[in-house]
Amino acid sequence: MAINSTKADENTVGHGKIETLRRLASYLKDYKLQVAGVLLVMLYSMFAGLINPTIMELAIDKYIRNGDLEGLYKLAIAVTVMNLLVVFADKIRMYVMSKVCNGVLVNIRQELYSHIQTLDFAFFDSRPTGKILSRIIGDINSLRDVLNNIVTSVAPNICTVIGVAIIMLCKNWVLALFSMLTLPIMIGATIYIENRANKHWNDFRKKSSNLNAFLHEDMAGIKTIQSFDAKEETLESFNQFVGEHRQVFLKAIYYSDKFVGLISLAATLGTIFLYLGGVFCIGLEELSVGEMFAFGSYLYMFFWPIQNLANFYNQLVSNIAAADRVFEVLDTKPGIVSLPDAQELPPIEGAVSFQNVTFSYDGETKVLQQVSFDIKPGETIALVGPTGAGKSTIVNLISRFYDAQEGAVCIDGKDVKEVTIHSLRSQMGVMTQDNFLFTGTIKENIRYGKLDATDEEIIEAARAVNAHEFIMQLEKGYDTELEERGGSLSIGQKQLLAFARTMLSKPRILILDEATSSIDTKTELLVQQGIEHLLQGRTSFVIAHRLSTIQKADRIFYVDQGGVLEAGTPAELMEKKGYYYKLYMAQFEDIA
Repeated sequence: MAINSTKADENTVGHGKIETLRRLASYLKDYKLQVAGVLLVMLYSMFAGLINPTIMELAIDKYIRNGDLEGLYKLAIAVTVMNLLVVFADKIRMYVMSKVCNGVLVNIRQELYSHIQTLDFAFFDSRPTGKILSRIIGDINSLRDVLNNIVTSVAPNICTVIGVAIIMLCKNWVLALFSMLTLPIMIGATIYIENRANKHWNDFRKKSSNLNAFLHEDMAGIKTIQSFDAKEETLESFNQFVGEHRQVFLKAIYYSDKFVGLISLAATLGTIFLYLGGVFCIGLEELSVGEMFAFGSYLYMFFWPIQNLANFYNQLVSNIAAADRVFEVLDTKPGIVSLPDAQELPPIEGAVSFQNVTFSYDGETKVLQQVSFDIKPGETIALVGPTGAGKSTIVNLISRFYDAQEGAVCIDGKDVKEVTIHSLRSQMGVMTQDNFLFTGTIKENIRYGKLDATDEEIIEAARAVNAHEFIMQLEKGYDTELEERGGSLSIGQKQLLAFARTMLSKPRILILDEATSSIDTKTELLVQQGIEHLLQGRTSFVIAHRLSTIQKADRIFYVDQGGVLEAGTPAELMEKKGYYYKLYMAQFEDIA
């Protein structure tokens, strides 16, 4: 399991550049016609580029030397039209490829987002939110130029290099070999530089992810930072992240920039060798002016695509880590899935049983060990005990947010692993202490519990938990727009809205995990009235540290030491004077 820390570098497993490119290119399959059109347009542009030096050779040696101005004019017009068509073709290529690349990025982002929605809690437990966001936004944006250049740079430039080499060898193989004397040196130096650039660009992506995660966490906790006047400490941490980010970026750029200098050096030396070979090995009398001019142009055309490929490779090295990070998430298999032969869970009565359940989050420390109990339909079970005892784990197993390593969790006699996740969770309602409200209206937030609910059903649910009164006191009532995470509301008001949302779904099993801990006593009394009304005939699990809120529970489970140490009605447990009694008396003394 990865460390859930903004400072920890992620160990992303790469699949190799060729495999990553192949996988990226596979997303172009949905745009076959557009890509084929672009390739045809580029084939024309490449052909025009390849024959331009030969045309210039013809113009110099045949028309200019012989003073044939009429033939030169005709040739100039033909060349002008041909190259104007190249400009027009390039405009079409850029427009079409921009649409294709944007479409592919949208598809990848949608696929990534949809896949993340299927991943289990263990995935999110091991990664800060900021690092997940960096994949959906920053990493995918980094793939834009790579996708574009797969079509518009790699194949055409490779074909151009091969085509120029063939033309040069056919025209004069001696000059061609002289021109290419620097290739072995360039290839060896490229391999040397690439190994170092690749490592630093991988480090850069990791540091970018760390910085993004820190900023997300910092903005989410800005109130806490200001409350404790920790601005200086936070700024110090920020400067550290930025410093590390800048350092690895400069190292990566240092090696990447050597590519351009290397190609320029190779081209310069190639030109020198070309003229030396022409002057001393062949002799000027054997070469025409046009041929030397054409060879000089072809030499430029030989190294220019190599420089483009080097730039693309440079870009690839810098962005391949982003692609690997995206594909790493896409390749992550959800730990909690519906089995192939899973059946739909019919409308449930609400019987819940744990049969020798053992569970561990990290595979070592057992939070629950051989836990067994049976709950009748419609019972209200209160779970109490010290923090970290396993209360939330029990309800998380019922909702199948995690799977037990041993034993079985059953609802109405059916193992939750043997039914579809949708049919299970659609019949359950879960409320936690930190209830999330989305940006939007109050009505939209409540309707999230039942997307096809009518306005009347929404109002009914709000009335049931006594939220209707405070909602109507707002300027726009149910159409009031909420700020991010409901920032304009009090904690109690936010929880009342969350109650209304949960109640609207009419769950057969209801889980309240510290759901009333942040509500004032007056509001809590109103909520309890709503809960008692709506939970009639429903099985419910209530986790609460405030013991006064669970006195009407059918049974209380005291959870600690990996299991249920005692269970019974509030009166029975008080009479027994065991764990619950001591907890109750300690809380009563604190209040007193």
